[in-house]
Order: sequence, then C-alpha cells, then structure tokens
Amino acid sequence: MPGPACWKNLERVQTMQFDLNEEQRALARTVRSFAQRELLPNYSKWDREKTFPRSLWKKLGGLGLIGMRVDAEHGGLNADCVTMGVAAEEIGRGDPNIGVALVVGELCGHMLQYGTARAAKEFLDPMMQGDLVPAFAVTEPHCGTDAGAMKTRAVRQGKNYILNGEKSGVTLTNVADFIVVYAKTDPAAGPHGVSAFVVNAEAPGVSKQYYEDMGAKSLVRGSISLDDVVVSEDYRLGLEGDGFKLMMKGFDVSRVYLALLCLGAAEISVEETIKYTRERSAFGKPLARFEAVSFTIAEHSGILESARLLCYKALWLRDQGLPHSKEAAMVKWMGPRFSVDAIRDCLLLHGHYGYTQEFPLEQRLRDVVGVEIADGTAQACKIVIARELFGREYLPYESLDYREGALQATAF
Repeated sequence: MPGPACWKNLERVQTMQFDLNEEQRALARTVRSFAQRELLPNYSKWDREKTFPRSLWKKLGGLGLIGMRVDAEHGGLNADCVTMGVAAEEIGRGDPNIGVALVVGELCGHMLQYGTARAAKEFLDPMMQGDLVPAFAVTEPHCGTDAGAMKTRAVRQGKNYILNGEKSGVTLTNVADFIVVYAKTDPAAGPHGVSAFVVNAEAPGVSKQYYEDMGAKSLVRGSISLDDVVVSEDYRLGLEGDGFKLMMKGFDVSRVYLALLCLGAAEISVEETIKYTRERSAFGKPLARFEAVSFTIAEHSGILESARLLCYKALWLRDQGLPHSKEAAMVKWMGPRFSVDAIRDCLLLHGHYGYTQEFPLEQRLRDVVGVEIADGTAQACKIVIARELFGREYLPYESLDYREGALQATAF
C-alpha cells in the first residue's frame, strides 16, 4: 500500500549527514593542535601588548589557512564553506581575534579574485602566504549598517581613480599592508554605484587613527582617511558598480564563520569550567555536584550545540548553491549572543578568580562582545530574517531598491 505523498521525500532526507569527512576531521585535529600550542598560550599576551602577531600570521599562511576558499587558479585551496567553518571554530578555541583576522582575509581574498592579474600578484598571493596583512574598509563614521549610504568617493581620471573619504571601525588598521576599500563611483546610483579597490596602506594620502577598544585589542581597530589617494584602474576589483553586490556575497557567509569562532571560544570556556567545577569544592563536595552549577553548564551546552549545527547547515546550503541568507543571519545574532551568555556564566562559576586575568574568561567575554557588532548587528540580522520570512515588501524602508542588502554590511 503506498504511503503518504510526503514519503516521496524520504530518499532525499536519508542523504543528510551530520559528520565531517576524513579530510575535514584531519583539518580539525591539525588546527586544534595548532590553536592549543600557538594561540591559547599567547592569547592574553597579545591582548596586554595590543599587538597583532605577524609571525603567527606567517605560520597561518604556511598551513594554508589564509584565503582557504580562494580558487585554485589563484593559488588557493578552493575549500568549501563547511571546511572553512571547521577551521574558524577550531581557531576560535585558541584565539577568537585571530579568527576574526582570518575572516578578514577570507573577505579580501573573495574580492581580490575579481581583480586583475597584477592585483592578485601584488596582494592576493602574498596575503595567502602570510606575508601581507589585509584590512577591509566599508563602515564610515556616519553609517555602518546602512553601508549603501557611504560617502567615500572614487572619481575617475584617465586610467586612475582619485579616492576621498573616511572609513571607520577598520580591523587591523595598525598592521595592514593593504586595504580593500569601497567607494562610490556613481553617487546617484545608491548601492549600485559602489565599486571596490585595493589600496596600498602606505600610499600617499592614506592616514590612520587608532581606537582604544574594550576588547579585541590585538586587532587594533581604527579609522582610515583617504585624501586624494591615487589608485590605478588595475586595482579596481570587479566592474564599476559591482562592489556592493560582490561584498554582499562575501558577507552572507562570513557572518557564519564569525558565529563559529565565537562558539569555539564558548565551547572551550565550558570545557574549562567543567574541569574547574569538578576539582573545586564547597561544603565538602565538588561544585559540579550542585545542580545550580551542572544545570547551567547543561543548558549552555545544548544551546551552543544547537547554534553550531545551524551554522554548519548554513554553510552546507551555501556549498550546495542553495539560499542561505536567512540561516546566516540567524546564526550571526545567535552565535555571538549565546557565546557571550555562556562565557559570562563560566566566568561567574569560577568565582572571583574568573574575574581576574589568571583565566582567559574575562578576555574572551570582552572579545566576543565585539563580534556581536561585526558584519551586521543582531537587529540588522533580524531584519534580514524577517525579509526572508515575510517578503521584501514588508521591509521598514521607503525605498527598497536603494536599501536592498545595505543592512548586511556593518564592519568590524
């Protein structure tokens, strides 16, 4: 007797897998070992010194972890998104700030593939080898989420462009060797008039100002001013007016990597807290035997695992060429937020010691809070989710054509 009509989908459902392949498992082991050996022992040191470890960046290049998804024809590994997610999660266990730097590298690598052979040779290849540190400049002092309202201009003069404007909230401002800059080549066209350029960080007319941030101190964010900066047309990435569209393709997956590196930081915090509460005693028995302790850890473990699975679903959808904006927006607000909640409770379960710098918990809390802002705040991501659920006609904007996609672009 034939079953219900819905059973026709059973064969497709049975192909779902929740395990990594052998290559991905090997990558996870390698990166976890690297994070435990090279990152975690230096995590607090780089925070105190407010320095980005260029020597470590070189090692990441040697492992092939910078620009992992760059096409093989450009010298990359052409890794799929799930594989990049595995690397991001494992790096987050050692130092989420280094994870953010890798995401910046992914965004820049994504854009540089649309550039000329000259741009690839001068910037993309050395970046992937760990010889050059990138920066990604979208946000401006007057606009972050509404990136389509940027005021930075790129005026064409012969075979060059003259760039003027200011970019803010730029990660790695102090050490970047080059910057992927977005500017309006056609101000009247809104986001369709945005073009992308790769700019030498030491070019005449480029100046920098650094921030004193609450966390992510090794990334040294800042503002970059562009005063009549001359950029050859060879350093334009993609066609004129394609910058915004190409940027959105990058952001739709980078937010998942950011969520995973936060979850990695929260996962190791939970593991450290399990160990601590097993060994620490109160009233004659281990803290872990108190339900107020064990239930807290149980709740966070379930929440983190749920967010983690949704992250990998989003990356799988991307790899299959299927719609994934909704899932990416979901994990972007869930991953950092739930990680902050978990790390905070882990800190409290360590008692007054957790509030000291003897443990990495207070630093993780400061660092992960910053990722709640990066690549789209929780509020902006919820608007994206609502757009996918209700339709574009229900977006809270007067001009949907102008605002389309703009709220995905807050930089960190």
